Amino acid sequence: MLPTPRLELIDLTCRFDGQAVVDGLSLELFPGQVTCLLGPSGCGKSTTLRMAAGVERATSGEVRIDGQTVEGPGVHLPPEKRGIGMMFQDFALFPHLTAAANVAFGAGRGADARVRDLLSRVGLLDKAGKYPHQMSGGEQQRVALARALAPRPKVMLMDEPFSGLDNRLRDGIRDDTLEILKEEGAAVLLVTHEPDEAMRMADQIALMRAGKIVQMGAPYNIYNNPVDAEAAAFFSDINLLHGVVKDFQTETPFGQFFCPNMRDKADVEIIIRPQHLKMDFDRQGSGPLPTSAEGVPARGAVARARFMGHESLVEMRMEHDGSILRATVPGVFLPKTGTKLWLSLRRDRCFVFPCKRQSRVADPYLNEIPAE
Repeated sequence: MLPTPRLELIDLTCRFDGQAVVDGLSLELFPGQVTCLLGPSGCGKSTTLRMAAGVERATSGEVRIDGQTVEGPGVHLPPEKRGIGMMFQDFALFPHLTAAANVAFGAGRGADARVRDLLSRVGLLDKAGKYPHQMSGGEQQRVALARALAPRPKVMLMDEPFSGLDNRLRDGIRDDTLEILKEEGAAVLLVTHEPDEAMRMADQIALMRAGKIVQMGAPYNIYNNPVDAEAAAFFSDINLLHGVVKDFQTETPFGQFFCPNMRDKADVEIIIRPQHLKMDFDRQGSGPLPTSAEGVPARGAVARARFMGHESLVEMRMEHDGSILRATVPGVFLPKTGTKLWLSLRRDRCFVFPCKRQSRVADPYLNEIPAE
C-alpha cells in the first residue's frame, strides 16, 4: 500500500484578471522529501507556494495535507491551521524580539527546551539573546529556519530563502539547512530560480514554465534527460546545431544523427553542452579519426579562450558555417586566438528535438516509432 502524501496539489489553478498564472498543476510530496519548484521569474512558482500555504486562494483545484482537503470547492483552511512552516527571502524576523524569543514565538509557550535544542542545532545557542539587527544575514536565516521548525510542521514551504545571502556563505547554509530539514522529517517545497540550488537540495525537481510543470524527476534524470531544448538550456549553457530530417536522420558536419519518430523535412535542433565537446589539435590539416562514440570531427579556429577558475572556456568559430561553439575543459587551457582545433561531440550526450522556429512541417512527429 502506497503511503499517503504529506502534501498534495491537485489540478491547482490560479487566475488573475482572467489570466492563468498557475494552470492545472498537480504535485505530491512525502515526509522527508525535498521538492524544488524550479523555473524563471513569473512562471507561477511563488503563487503555487502561496496557494499551498493558504495565503492565496486557488481559482480551482485542491490542496490536501495528510489526505485532508485544506483548499478546494467550499473549503479554505487558514494558514495557521494547516500545520505548515514558512520561510521567505526576507526572513521576516520580529526586530523587537531576540533570537530565542523569535523561535519561541513559533514553538509556543512552555517550549524552552525546544527553543534551546533548535538554536543549538543551527549553531546559534550563544546568540540566543541577540536581536536580528545584531546578527549577520546567515545567522538571521538560521533563526528563521529554527522558528519555522519550532512547531514541528508537517510541511515546510520555502520561497527563495537563500537568495539574500552572500555567495561565500550560501552553500554551507544550504547544506546545514538540508540536514536539519531531513532530520525533522517534514515534506519540503522549495521555490527557486537557480538550477544549482535545486540540484544541490532536491530529491525531486518540478520544472515550471508558464504556470505548468513541464518536467519532473530526480536531479540526475531531469538534467540528463531534458524534455526539450528549453529545459536543457535552463540547467546549463548549450550549443545548437540545426538539421533537416531525411529517412529518420539528419546530416551535420559532425556526421549523421538519428531522429526517431520524426517526419521527413522536419527542422531539428541538436543540443550539446560545452563540457561534452572534445577538442583535438590540428595535425597539418588532419584531425582524429571518426568513431562511433564521438562521430566525425569538424575543424574550427579559436575565437576566444578564458580561464573561469576551475575550468577554461574556449569559443570556436567553425569552418563549415562560421558559427560559434563553446567548449569547456577542466583546469587551464588557453590556446591563442586563431589556433586550429578539431571538435568532436559525445554522441551519448547529444539531444535531438524539433526546432522551435517555424518548421516546414506542421507536426514533426509521426504517430509510431519506425521499426529498425
